[in-house]
Amino acid sequence: MPKILQADVDEVKARTNIGDIIGERVALKSAGVGSLKGLCPFHDERSPSFHVRPQVGFYHCFGCGESGDVYSFLRAMDHVSFTEAVERLAGRIGYALHYEDGGAAPETSGRTRLYAANAAAAEYFRGQLASAEADIARRFLGERGFDAGAAANFGVGYAPKGWSNMRDALKSQGFSDEDLSAAGLVSQGQRGVYDRFRGRAVWPIRDVTGQVIGFGARKLHDDDQGPKYLNTPETPIYRKAQVLYGLDLAKRDISRDHRVVVVEGYTDVMACHLAGITTAIASCGTAFGSDHITVLRRVMGDDSAAGEVVFTFDPDAAGQKAALRAFADEKRFAAQTYVAVAPGGLDPCDLRLQRGDGAVRALMETKVPMFEFVIDQRLAGFDLSTVEGRAGGLRSAAPIVADIRDPALRPGYERVLARRLGLDLPEVHAAVERAVRSGANTPAAREPAPGSADQASHEAPARVSIASLPRSSDMERQALMGFLQFAHRLDPELVARAVAIPLRHPALEAVRQSIVGADMSRPGWSTDAVNAVREPYRSLAAELLTGDFPARDDVHAVASSTDLARRIVTRELDREKAELRGAIQRVRPESEEARALNVRMRDLEVQRRRLIDDQ
Repeated sequence: MPKILQADVDEVKARTNIGDIIGERVALKSAGVGSLKGLCPFHDERSPSFHVRPQVGFYHCFGCGESGDVYSFLRAMDHVSFTEAVERLAGRIGYALHYEDGGAAPETSGRTRLYAANAAAAEYFRGQLASAEADIARRFLGERGFDAGAAANFGVGYAPKGWSNMRDALKSQGFSDEDLSAAGLVSQGQRGVYDRFRGRAVWPIRDVTGQVIGFGARKLHDDDQGPKYLNTPETPIYRKAQVLYGLDLAKRDISRDHRVVVVEGYTDVMACHLAGITTAIASCGTAFGSDHITVLRRVMGDDSAAGEVVFTFDPDAAGQKAALRAFADEKRFAAQTYVAVAPGGLDPCDLRLQRGDGAVRALMETKVPMFEFVIDQRLAGFDLSTVEGRAGGLRSAAPIVADIRDPALRPGYERVLARRLGLDLPEVHAAVERAVRSGANTPAAREPAPGSADQASHEAPARVSIASLPRSSDMERQALMGFLQFAHRLDPELVARAVAIPLRHPALEAVRQSIVGADMSRPGWSTDAVNAVREPYRSLAAELLTGDFPARDDVHAVASSTDLARRIVTRELDREKAELRGAIQRVRPESEEARALNVRMRDLEVQRRRLIDDQ
């Protein structure tokens, strides 16, 4: 796909006030010179620690460490791609983007056409739900506890019988058969093009931004020879392995609560949301898999064990198979995983219909840890009343306990397994330890799960913050803060000279190295410098860029930054002078080397006096 020209990317960012964009979602208040502050949208907090510096187009949270520019904010909040973030802001300010091929990106234009066709189809289906023919669909929804308001909230519609009703309606709006075929709305047969969805209740499937990308349709008529559920086929905008029904409605609560409930169907999602479980989602026409987990982890902010993922499964064989399949990917979550099975084997939709909203909410309280559920599934095939059955059950279930990534949880599950089997704890512990040793050298055992504590210890060193720096580094810290925030208003020669001097503290030195040689007159340079800082010091650089500079106004901040630059250079001159004095004492006074050292000493003294005189 053609890329947007970098000049346009930079221009759109320069013309966009990041404070306005973030201010639409976060209440921001003044927090010192050129800085705004509010409650962080990325984590729950009581006191505001989220700083925005519009002058440099950057934000940083001193609590959770999230930071970035206006593009990264949109990507994190709305879960869009980089290109989509740029295009969205360009549209907001009326800026015409250019692409590397010299014009509009063809694939982008094609995708836009697919979005438009799906949106038009969704509107058409929604309107058809009020038709006389759709009485069967309205009765279907009503029998499942969904009134007209619920149908409207989820955009449920009806695809009428007939071969070309939807096609004719959309062609009258300017869509071609090629558009409709590319969107998966029509199919090609021996007799030509015909509607894919006919005589069915239809649910629009939206991406995380709320745009319709496909449909799921449920059979209603006895003479319909098709499958019970029919989904949009794979298209450039609909990838079923990555699509989660209801995520557009659930994403904000998932992100806020770090909790998600995975159900099995469209009506289950509706039932959960109407009952108050607003973090429910479902896969679309395919099993819940690793790509879905990737999407959810991004929306959840799944970087600790504090989150929860609750799966609801039917207690039948298919449900048990689905649970074991989900368990295979369980380690991909940092969050704790659970399973909830409704009494009587009811799915959330039937549970709500028979026992009310409270029963659906109560279902979440009966959840059991995924490990416990899988242990029970493993033991279900053994006769635990016999010695042989208990031995076989132990061999089958011990690897499950050995696979628990949190060592603090493992002893508890050893006790669970011992109780299930009626065996002594030492015997179970020994079997688990054997399973741990046998799996220690497998690739899966060596590779930590994404977001796990083990991965964090190997890949994400502890975050360095301003608060962790010693007081002896205060001058260096304040100087870097002044350079990052106000360098565009300082004497470039003085700043370049100060920045070229290595700093004593290793974290501050890492930040300094990213500044050396930067064009500080270029908009956005400080953001690029922060992003270039190596870990684990990047978060410190973000704090220096967005933190409160100790000055009462802009003028005093510039003056203070200039003074700090002089002090850095003066300290370096004094260090060189001290070294020269020692060198002079070690050579003969009348030697050429002594004369050269004395000339250098006088040059340093002249430089120092000039710095003082310039104050």
